[in-house]
Amino acid sequence: MFRNYQIRDYDFKLVLMVTALSIIGILAIGSAQESVQAKQVAGVVAGAFLMVVISFFNYNWVLKFYWLMYIANIALLALVKLSPAGDDSNGAQRWLEIGGLRFQPSETAKILLILFFAQFIMKYREKLNTVRVIAICVALVLIPWWFVYDQDLSTSLVILAVFCVVMFAGGISMKLVAGVIAVAIPAIALVVSIALQPDNDLLKDYQRKRILAFINPEEYAMTEAYQQMNSVTAIASGQLDGKGYRNNEITSVKNGNFISEAQTDFIFAVIGEEFGFKGSVTVIVLMMGIALECVSVARKAQDVSGRIIAAGMGGLVAVQGFFNIGVAVCIMPNTGLPLPFVSYGLTSVMSLFMGMGFVLNVRLQARKSK
Repeated sequence: MFRNYQIRDYDFKLVLMVTALSIIGILAIGSAQESVQAKQVAGVVAGAFLMVVISFFNYNWVLKFYWLMYIANIALLALVKLSPAGDDSNGAQRWLEIGGLRFQPSETAKILLILFFAQFIMKYREKLNTVRVIAICVALVLIPWWFVYDQDLSTSLVILAVFCVVMFAGGISMKLVAGVIAVAIPAIALVVSIALQPDNDLLKDYQRKRILAFINPEEYAMTEAYQQMNSVTAIASGQLDGKGYRNNEITSVKNGNFISEAQTDFIFAVIGEEFGFKGSVTVIVLMMGIALECVSVARKAQDVSGRIIAAGMGGLVAVQGFFNIGVAVCIMPNTGLPLPFVSYGLTSVMSLFMGMGFVLNVRLQARKSK
């Protein structure tokens, strides 16, 4: 379970970047909605503690329970849909509330799927490029994906993107990747065009309207596009240095309550308005730095499972960060995804910290360059 590690092999750079990003998140959340700042601080502290503890666990020992992780993952996702314990908030059935504990299984699902496929692909790495193993992998990801899709379309898209990263890190043939891309792009375009038609059930009505609002924001300026247009206004008004932390300017978009859920989906708008271009770039650089450091750890990993864990976590931070910021600056339809380590959400931040704990252990066990 444990090994003798050398402190010089600990990835303090990754810890520093994650900590810095989390502190920025705490500050921004305090400005967006002060009442939940203390909870975020508690979540970050608890998550950081779990990250350090997990970093000293041999990930290969943990991965022995990969089927248990997969089954538990399915069970939690199914409970949201099928059980009275499922909690409906803001029109979305995404949370579980058991004994006063409220959490979002779709957030933990991302981490558990990375760990599961790290061991599954490791076990079948010699046969990964066969039709049978690829079909099994696709089937295994589609089961939890279906539950998540029914609860949260945006998170289901992140899961698919991370699955592609995991398969690539596992060593899938580039010829297969090229073939899938050649088929997937026109297929996705066809599905989206069909989904946008009013007489189909592929998308829920609010999801269809969000996409249409992205395509034609002026038409939906006072409805579905309202949040995004105000977000862009807030970010632009921050200019280079921002309006200042917790400013009381009456021209502030945030202070005027023109952005709902500013502490979660649109936290980047708060950062852009109060800390300006400099603060926004700092967040983006830290996010990119974490993702690239995970890729660096993946390249040094001692085995395929370690490579998949590190690459999967890097892909998760990069993809979800891009989606969230893309929504805030109106280059993507509104998705409702949190900004990793920054947005308010205890399940999200603690899950990410735990995932980074496994990345740190991969780094501790990394093969030494000669």
